[in-house]
Amino acid sequence: MRCWLVAGGLWLLVVVTVSSGQTGNGPRNQEGETPRKKGKRDGQGPLRAKAGRSRPLKIRLVPGPGLPVEPGENQAKPRVMKPYENLQEQHSSYNIIPDPDLSLDLSGDSPVPNDPSDHMTPLTQEEIQRILWREEEEHREEEERLNKKDEARKKRRKQRKEKAEKQRKIVEGKRREEEEALRLQVEKEEEEWRRHMEEEERRRQDEEDSRRKEAAEKEAREEERKLEEERWRHEEMLREELLGLVEEEEEKQEKAEEVWLRGDVFEMPPKEPEELEHLPAPIPQPPAATEGELKEMEEAEEEEKVGLHNRGGLPPGCDISDVTLTCDHAKLTYFPPLSIPELKSLSLEGNNISSIPAEAFNGIPNLEWINLKKNQLTSNSIDVKAFKTLKMLTRLYLDGNLLEATPTDLPPTLQELKISENRLRTIDENSFHGLSSLVILELEGNLLSEGHVDPLAFAPLVQLSFLRLGRNHFRTVPQGLPASLLELYLENNLIEEISEAAFNQTQSLNVVSLRHNRLDENRIAPLAWINHRNLESIDLSHNDIYLVPSYLPRSLVHLVLVGNKIERIPGFVFAHMDPGIEYLYLSYNRLDGEGIEPESFFGSYQSMVELCLDHNQLVSIPSGINEMTSLHFLRLNDNNIRSVRDEGICDPDHSGDSTLVAVRLENNHLDPQNISPSAFSCVRSSSSVVLRPQKTKRTR
Repeated sequence: MRCWLVAGGLWLLVVVTVSSGQTGNGPRNQEGETPRKKGKRDGQGPLRAKAGRSRPLKIRLVPGPGLPVEPGENQAKPRVMKPYENLQEQHSSYNIIPDPDLSLDLSGDSPVPNDPSDHMTPLTQEEIQRILWREEEEHREEEERLNKKDEARKKRRKQRKEKAEKQRKIVEGKRREEEEALRLQVEKEEEEWRRHMEEEERRRQDEEDSRRKEAAEKEAREEERKLEEERWRHEEMLREELLGLVEEEEEKQEKAEEVWLRGDVFEMPPKEPEELEHLPAPIPQPPAATEGELKEMEEAEEEEKVGLHNRGGLPPGCDISDVTLTCDHAKLTYFPPLSIPELKSLSLEGNNISSIPAEAFNGIPNLEWINLKKNQLTSNSIDVKAFKTLKMLTRLYLDGNLLEATPTDLPPTLQELKISENRLRTIDENSFHGLSSLVILELEGNLLSEGHVDPLAFAPLVQLSFLRLGRNHFRTVPQGLPASLLELYLENNLIEEISEAAFNQTQSLNVVSLRHNRLDENRIAPLAWINHRNLESIDLSHNDIYLVPSYLPRSLVHLVLVGNKIERIPGFVFAHMDPGIEYLYLSYNRLDGEGIEPESFFGSYQSMVELCLDHNQLVSIPSGINEMTSLHFLRLNDNNIRSVRDEGICDPDHSGDSTLVAVRLENNHLDPQNISPSAFSCVRSSSSVVLRPQKTKRTR
């Protein structure tokens, strides 16, 4: 045990001795020099304070002869001289010796490594003074650098503070602007609500006035009808009395003639009795007519012949009544020569008439309506002067013929022109020249396209209100539509896009029908019709629409989207409408439980009257229906609805009069026995709720 303790002590002593030697001497390289850290030569590191200037020489102060060395103090430990200490006291108390690793080059003022073999010499007073001044200068420069750094830090802090204050002011300004905008929005909504209530009151008043007016008119019509019946009965009585008097007069005349005849016949000359018995009885003869009576009879026969020539001389199948002549489907192959000046209406529909000569209407110049539908007329077979003599013509029907261009020189009095189901390919600038009174124009079922319709073709039609261009080949809405247009029908075309300029000139437009086309919601320009204040009805059924289109007209009341591919009703899509949508038809689409958002019907709660969501994929009653206070008709049949919540259709908090008249929920997955009676408490009549039949339950 003792041997082990002695060996451990010796080993510990050797380790301490080796460590002390390494600490005092330090490692040296092959030349015997102590290696310095990388970066402390060639003017780098702490040896160079600035470019071109030497780092101040490190000095060590050793006790002078006048100061005793405290026992145990490490004499080799250097003490760096402070620049602010008293130089005289330092010099009198210590000897200043350079660092053994550096020597001062007095000529270049730069320290150089000191050879370890060189003997250290003490510095002179001037050298010490120079070193202290240099240290003081560098200390001053360091303080200035630190001061500048502090000033820069304070400046940056001030800038950050100013920036934060500016940002705070901007945020505060934005917050105030948002509050002001919110306040203005609230005021605007309140104003709109007041205006809406005033309009609603005015509309109710107008409806009441209209009902009173209708009641008064109905009462007036009833009174007029009674007076007419009374007058008719009175005339009938007078007619019967007159007929009675005529019959009595005729009976008296017959009796007088009979007496006269009898006396004339039986006053015979006397003959022999035998011959009288074998003679036959004489035949009575009427009295001989006078010359005046014979003349009157001849005139009556002549008039009868003229009437038969004018009216009864038409081909079989024609019928004339008052001022209307009808020869529909009479198998006519030519335009009949007529001479009836008082004739107002002429119908020759369904014949084989192939031409109209220039003198066709010379004998009937007062015609107001001509029907030439379904004949064999071509553009070249109608004489250019055929219609020129008709100064009172207002309606002309040429449907179902073989026309390739519109007839020329039509009378300016024309108000209705129909040329549907023909072969029209082009409408040029002069096609409707002079038809300034035209109100209705129908060109359906032709071969028209936007590239063959001149933008100036509709310019003369300054009073046109109804235009039908269905069943053609349009890919876009034709340009140059008249500003007076009220209703436009473009169904069954190839329309794929509605541009921003499509309806710019038709600000009075009220009805647009675009069903059976190729539209989708992304091809309808946002500014196509949103600012129209009169457009109330749009039919977009049977297109390729996946979402209820945004940017619909503000004035929209009637929207038809039946037979599309609609999967979702975006939120707030009806919020901008004023007074609000009333009739919304979304039947035969792809709406499911996630396709209708809580905000989908926002903006229509006060206006919706009819809502049709049948033939979709709904699994529950859509939210928002119970908030529709004006709803009359709701159709949800042929869906996948499995339950009806108590507040799904009717709002339990609503205390006003109920407006809901009919609800249809047949062909769903409902069990009528499990539906609470309060679910339909807002429906006026329980018989108006249709729940049967329901779909057969699926087998589990």
